[in-house]
Amino acid sequence: MTADEFLFLDACALSGAIRGRQVSCREVMQATLARIDRLNPRFNAIVSLQPAESLLAQADERDAQLARGEWLGWMHGFPQAVKDLANTRGIRTTLGSPLLQDFVPREDALIVERARRVGAIVIGKTNVPEFGLGSQTYNSVFGATANAWDPSMCAGGSSGGAAVALALRMLPVADGSDMGGSLRNPAAYNNVFGLRPSAGRVPKYPAVESFIEQLGTEGPMARSVADLAMLLSVQAGHDPRAPLSLAEDPAVFAGPLARDCRGLRVGWLGDLGGHLPFDPGVLELCGEGLRALEAVGCVVEETPLGFAPERLWAMWLTLRSCLVSGARQADHADPARRARMKPEAVWEVENGLKTSALDVYRASVERTAWYRHALGLFERFDFLALPAAQVFPFDLASHWPREVGGRTMDTYHRWMEVVIGPTLAGLPAISVPVGFDARGLPMGMQLIGRPRGDLEVLQLAHAYEQAAPWARQAPAAARG
Repeated sequence: MTADEFLFLDACALSGAIRGRQVSCREVMQATLARIDRLNPRFNAIVSLQPAESLLAQADERDAQLARGEWLGWMHGFPQAVKDLANTRGIRTTLGSPLLQDFVPREDALIVERARRVGAIVIGKTNVPEFGLGSQTYNSVFGATANAWDPSMCAGGSSGGAAVALALRMLPVADGSDMGGSLRNPAAYNNVFGLRPSAGRVPKYPAVESFIEQLGTEGPMARSVADLAMLLSVQAGHDPRAPLSLAEDPAVFAGPLARDCRGLRVGWLGDLGGHLPFDPGVLELCGEGLRALEAVGCVVEETPLGFAPERLWAMWLTLRSCLVSGARQADHADPARRARMKPEAVWEVENGLKTSALDVYRASVERTAWYRHALGLFERFDFLALPAAQVFPFDLASHWPREVGGRTMDTYHRWMEVVIGPTLAGLPAISVPVGFDARGLPMGMQLIGRPRGDLEVLQLAHAYEQAAPWARQAPAAARG
């Protein structure tokens, strides 16, 4: 097997091959850089790529460690590009914004710190929308990221660069983050797996808003569920610098995922009783995914949400604008800086400036009501299921869909409304592939678990993967 062929292994197998010295870290790095050199100019998934000589020197050090009998952990020698919203020590972190295009952090984000600790080599960053806003990965610093299956189409977002790099075998695994579907939507658009973990499962640091930021979370993306679980075992675990982080031992995610799924009850929420518009074909492909769940023994039942979706959307707008405006209001206050912000960021800040403390309190009360209602759904079902997106990948030149299923979208993110329920309840939700439309464009479906039920979600997704042959297909560009 050549070094380039090793890039097609699952990350767990690649880790074993590196540890067993079947392939050297230098060979993996050389093959990775050659693949990036060949594919990235067309897809623009990886940005701020570091000099080859420095990366190869780091790979040589990883090989020297192995020769001395030292193995740092599961990601020993892995080339890793970090989502460009997370700080990377000594490497530009732009957030896709011209306001930060020269920012070089002095410390790593916690997920980067943990990846380096188990042997990862940070080769650069993965592209994002400006400030991570919107599920289309484009910005004025680096440009747009193209879909791995059709480069004329968008990659999703905001972890779009991560999903495309992963699908094209430019990375063995990828990190991302998710507030409004940013791990789930790009996973669906590129036929990979993306997990939004339970609130607090993956602690965030540095963060100036540790107590109020309870919508966004970092998490893993991978080409197999086993790889996803292993990366989660690296990212998860309590850290005292993140006061709301969970204390459970993350080693549980590194264990076997096999379980008997016979009799598990899955509640299919579909289009929320006609509330959500969809592109033709999305719900039909999700039907194929539901049949795969039935093939592994699950009992799937269509069920109403039982909670007015308009209430979810109202609380979402209030809480999201509060957080975004808090983070970006200083930029907005400076006319010169505001002029360089994308319109959607300005819109979010201005909505937040019109939001009162009482509005946020009321939205938080509504959020508690939704959480309690979700608990009631889990008295009837073991899992819930929803599409991962409402539209298929769309034209790369379009910033966001203005219309879906004949309905006009009234905000830049309304077309991703399907993802906000799990976010608002802090539930673990994984996007699993459900196949392709007639154009060969991928789609995904969310499998949603009980609060803190991340392991159970991974176990169900692992069983699903065995019954879904489309889940392991690679795009033509990766194979060519």
